[in-house]
Amino acid sequence: MGPERPVCDFRMSELKLVIFDMDGTLIDSQAFIQLGMGQGFARAGYPAVNKDDVLSIVGLSFNAAVAVLLPTLDAAENQRVVDVIQQTFYKLRDEMGDDVGSPLYPGARDTLERLHLVDEILMGVATGKARRGLDHAYNAHKIEHFFITSQTADLHPSKPHPSMLHQTLKDTGVEAAQAVMVGDTEFDMEMGRAAGFKTVGVSWGYHPVSRLGAADVIIDDFADLDAALAEMWS
Repeated sequence: MGPERPVCDFRMSELKLVIFDMDGTLIDSQAFIQLGMGQGFARAGYPAVNKDDVLSIVGLSFNAAVAVLLPTLDAAENQRVVDVIQQTFYKLRDEMGDDVGSPLYPGARDTLERLHLVDEILMGVATGKARRGLDHAYNAHKIEHFFITSQTADLHPSKPHPSMLHQTLKDTGVEAAQAVMVGDTEFDMEMGRAAGFKTVGVSWGYHPVSRLGAADVIIDDFADLDAALAEMWS
């Protein structure tokens, strides 16, 4: 059961917006991503990609990810490989169900519940997942109700393009100066900066802290997020 009140008194009058990345920030999906990418590459006729390389592209759209991992492919072959990988992920989710071994990180649910209690704070998601993948995550963890806006890679250019964040501002009416992007990759930080958001990097995700140089703040625990937000909005 979540806390009865926020741990911080934000003392705000204007609406604020907190946008979360999903993979590597709210949920630890690396085992499923490794499985899907490994099987997908094999079915497409390419050698397996090592773990570090796979984690390095988490957050990008499939097309952008394949372009990084297989940079010599032409556009048509890139799309063929993407189609095979997507179908592999769909098949795995159908076989394994909504709960595909991608747990919420410690403190994630409490943080969402806590911020949800602050009337002036709106929350959303901007993810490299396609909408179908995000729906699976929502169903597995019963968290969709926390978010007023959900942006996915199949409806926007890949991160770090700011299109997803621009749409969150349109959906909520919040000014970019009052918005924060929370994520675990340099793509999240660069996207946030490009959209005029403040940025919070998390140290528990898939990019090392050394790649989060564009972050305004880096936190090591969800318990630290309230203070980081309060400082940004003070």
